[in-house]
Amino acid sequence: MRVAVDATKCDGYGTCFDMCPSVFRSDEWGYASVEGDGTVPAGDEGNARRAISLCAEQAIREIS
Repeated sequence: MRVAVDATKCDGYGTCFDMCPSVFRSDEWGYASVEGDGTVPAGDEGNARRAISLCAEQAIREIS
């Protein structure tokens, strides 16, 4: 599973990097970005999907 963040939609609430810090991080302006290429480590898929579903701005999506 891989994820991506649409930086134009992110408002920097931080739910995603609180929910799944192995995948999401805060950039220098406080907006979400992904670690590396967005690959979700084994065992963190549930947290990543929860972060996607809780994103208020729908800025996160799963990619293939």
